[in-house]
Amino acid sequence: MEDDSSAGAVAGIQGLDLGVDWKASDEALAFMSGIEPAELLKCTFPDSLVTVSEGGRDLGKFTVTVEVACRVQQPCMLLHAQSQGAINDSPCGTTVTAYLTTDLEVLEEDYHEYVKLEGRSLDRRCHMVQHDGQMLIDKVTTVGEETTMESVSHPMSVLSGLVTEGSNLLLMRLIALKKKVPEHMTFICLDQGLRIIRTTFSELAQKQLEVGDKTVEVFGVERIVHTVEDGPTTWQCYFLADGHMASRVQVGSPVTMRLLQLQSQLKEGFEKIPLVWEEDMEMRSKFLDRKEKLKADHASYLRQHPEIRALISDFLQFLLLRKPNDVFQFAREYFLPFASRRPPEPSLKAPSH
Repeated sequence: MEDDSSAGAVAGIQGLDLGVDWKASDEALAFMSGIEPAELLKCTFPDSLVTVSEGGRDLGKFTVTVEVACRVQQPCMLLHAQSQGAINDSPCGTTVTAYLTTDLEVLEEDYHEYVKLEGRSLDRRCHMVQHDGQMLIDKVTTVGEETTMESVSHPMSVLSGLVTEGSNLLLMRLIALKKKVPEHMTFICLDQGLRIIRTTFSELAQKQLEVGDKTVEVFGVERIVHTVEDGPTTWQCYFLADGHMASRVQVGSPVTMRLLQLQSQLKEGFEKIPLVWEEDMEMRSKFLDRKEKLKADHASYLRQHPEIRALISDFLQFLLLRKPNDVFQFAREYFLPFASRRPPEPSLKAPSH
């Protein structure tokens, strides 16, 4: 990360004047533009893996949910992923919430990463949103007591084929369901300095993997992020035939994320208990009728905006982790990236009758 935020902003606005003008390959762009709505609907399921050490110790969990949503009256896909664990017994985790178009273009995404070390913690949040043909990006990094803020923008014209932390997970699901990685799958992504770099996807040889007490055949996808300063970073993911992730590992890392049980095994032994609503339905009054209408209205709003639950859950988790003395100041700093550089919202008005 660059210490001079103004220099970072200039570099971001100028794109790659300071380096190579990376672009996504024609094959990658064709893959994105060729995604069918029916294919996306097949991706709307949750994944849940555990993170284990080389010795088999349980270190945490990794979850992903994908669902159909609506943002500013535009149908889209909402992806929420979260990992929780520990590095040398120090709590750490990442959370990403992304709104994606049907061709995986990012409408808005929030990425949060933290590591709580003894006497020196790291907290990094990056928020990006489309506005007026630009991708506006705000990044807030806190190391110990020192906070650094960066703001850059990239024209959408140079971001064709952009793969982010959020869209990457949905992209790999789609590839896994097709059971084939097209050749020359080169996309672009952003490095820690918010500069454009390239990332490539390739197919791994199929292999067998033990999941629970069964051995299954899995399909593998390898992603390489070609960073300039630190060299390439490689991720290898294996998927079941139905698209569920079976394992995920960063090459060279001592930890692995893996599936413990197949969905069919999880369903065994659980009996469906019918819900009986008749008694509540008989207790009618004006008060209860109004209460039910409000509940329905609130539930409808939450269904249209499932990111609310994810946002509140992430905030409470981080609040309890940090345990600040000044909760109001902590909340202000936590939600600051959401407010900065966002498009102006219309003023609230009383509803007309």
